[in-house]
Amino acid sequence: MKTILLALLLVIITGAGALSQNFEGTIIWKVTTEMDAATKAQMDEAQKKMNDPETQAQIKAMKEKMNDPQFKQMMESNPQMKAQMEQMLKMTEGGNINSMMPTGFVLKMKDQNTLTKMEGGMMANFEVLYLKNKNTSYRIDREAKTYSVMSLEGMDTVKVSDVKVTKTGETAKILNYTCTKYIAESTIQGRKVQQFFWTTKDIKGLDMKSLAQQQAGNKNQHALFYSKIEGVPLKMEMKQPEMTMIMEATEVKKQSLPASDFAIPAGYKEVK
Repeated sequence: MKTILLALLLVIITGAGALSQNFEGTIIWKVTTEMDAATKAQMDEAQKKMNDPETQAQIKAMKEKMNDPQFKQMMESNPQMKAQMEQMLKMTEGGNINSMMPTGFVLKMKDQNTLTKMEGGMMANFEVLYLKNKNTSYRIDREAKTYSVMSLEGMDTVKVSDVKVTKTGETAKILNYTCTKYIAESTIQGRKVQQFFWTTKDIKGLDMKSLAQQQAGNKNQHALFYSKIEGVPLKMEMKQPEMTMIMEATEVKKQSLPASDFAIPAGYKEVK
């Protein structure tokens, strides 16, 4: 699961960071996961443990501890960690292990700036703002009212030469757009990852190839393999033996968006 989520995070940081050329509007994807029998059994066992009264009592105790003045003062000095802990407690308190998985992905674009947001799961409300004029991506935390500069430094990214990309002859209709299937094979954190992209060239102003020039503020030598893929992905699959994560577009909407959506909110504190 960790490798799948890391691959998804790389899509957010690097993929959305430069997808837009002159398109203005919003694309929404739904996210679903498919698990093999062994992984599902592990998840079911984890679900039973989470529903156990003792586990729920521990979660309740942790929530109460967060209201302790001394602990609260410590958390206030790190608003980002505080928001993450609150999000985790919110998910676990309900006793639903599936609530930890993402359910959606929203991408807004204007003047080659982008704002992306994960919905649901451990990455809920994870927002990345990419500013074209600075060629930089920022993590925006609206609950903690903080922002931080994002980079691929230290992340196990992959070089173009390490990724095998195959364009197939298979096509599919997604939202009435004709999409062509690509297969990308790579290794992340020592694990083999297969990614399938169904991309269309029918949406004017959007193209994966532009990702080769803009790398979300990344200054190292890791190049992205998106230069080998044409069009915009309306469906993506990230596959490992134990799990497959699928993102499929449910809406492509050309619309005028306010410039304020593509700026760091006033009063937000910068954190590392």
